[in-house]
Amino acid sequence: MLEHTSTLTFDRLVAAIQGPTGWLELLVAAIGVALAFWLSRGIHARYFASDSGDWGFGKYLLYRLVLPLSAQLWTQVAAVIWQLVVGVKSDLLVVSATLLLWMSIIRILAAVVRHALPDGKLERSTEHFLSMLLWLAFASWAVGVDTVVLDWLESISFRVGKTQVDLLMILSALVWVSVILVGAMWLSKLIEKRVMKLSDVDLSLRIVFTKLARTLLMVVGVLVALPIVGIDLTVLSVFGGALGVGLGFGLQKIASNYVSGFIILLDRSIRIGDRLMVDNRVGYVSKITSRFVVLKSADGSEILVPNEALIANTVINQSYTDKALWISLPVQVSYETNLDEALALLRQAATHPRVKTDPAPSAFVIGFADSGINLEVGLWVSDPENGMLSLRSEINLRIWKLFAEHGIQIPYPQREVRVVSGAAAE
Repeated sequence: MLEHTSTLTFDRLVAAIQGPTGWLELLVAAIGVALAFWLSRGIHARYFASDSGDWGFGKYLLYRLVLPLSAQLWTQVAAVIWQLVVGVKSDLLVVSATLLLWMSIIRILAAVVRHALPDGKLERSTEHFLSMLLWLAFASWAVGVDTVVLDWLESISFRVGKTQVDLLMILSALVWVSVILVGAMWLSKLIEKRVMKLSDVDLSLRIVFTKLARTLLMVVGVLVALPIVGIDLTVLSVFGGALGVGLGFGLQKIASNYVSGFIILLDRSIRIGDRLMVDNRVGYVSKITSRFVVLKSADGSEILVPNEALIANTVINQSYTDKALWISLPVQVSYETNLDEALALLRQAATHPRVKTDPAPSAFVIGFADSGINLEVGLWVSDPENGMLSLRSEINLRIWKLFAEHGIQIPYPQREVRVVSGAAAE
């Protein structure tokens, strides 16, 4: 029945194009698509001018549906007007509306897949690949070769144990599993976006909730997909035993990192934005995953620290209770310097918008060296995540200028060389 209907539609489409009004109907459909394209360009420029990476699922779906829906509306209205004026139903306009409807369905499915997958090239390439497959499926149905392909897939079969398996069954299983898992990923991503907007909840707890929701949805998706494809859930008991043995031997590190990640998120000992020192490596926590924590250093390099290392080893969290960080800048002055004035100038130079006023910067006399007196100014930086080098440079430059204005010299090592003549030596 499916083959007969699709072939009949295709034959009617060819006959309509070859008919006396075929080219006129084709022109009306082309004008509708052109008007829809022009309308969609204007709507995109007005309402969708921002970067698509910041869009949610709803906005991206509307962006993709503007063209096919507006074109379909034109062809539907044109088909009704054609039938009222000419008195004959336009098969070409009806088929054009069907094609545009299928285009809308393809874009909806592709948008769901794109939204479910992680951001990047994978989502874009997968969206295009899925669209191509769906268009091929529609074309095979329209031409009437779908049943031929299905019969060919059923003819290639083999036996697995006591079960007869064919290619159609395998492809159907893959399609069902993919659909259910993509649906679970899409739903988990929606939940993640909603939960991450809850500013009243701690960030670590929000990450825990999103990871638990994703894991639970994936497990439920697998449990739902297996019976659909004809796999008995009792096989999971055997698989669970094998998985337990694997965790006991080869996968214990992975399991340990996974559990450690949830412990870190639950006890909130490490949070996004914390400044950590791990094995003489310093960086800010930019991401917490199930297996590792990403530390981004000042030079832009990123360090992947396994979660187990953060639990088992000593970790210095320089922003555990307060993100402010203490730094000190050493300087040396000559022995003729008025130390009270020099210390006051150091405190004045350390006054900066990024430096905390409570407690205020402090200056100290550190020691007496060969060439001069060692001084040091210490201060609390309120935003160390914005970098230290520029702040050190600005304060050192202010120290240099203030010392120059008040006649305070910064000494440098000097050596006296005495040349004794040979006669005097004798």
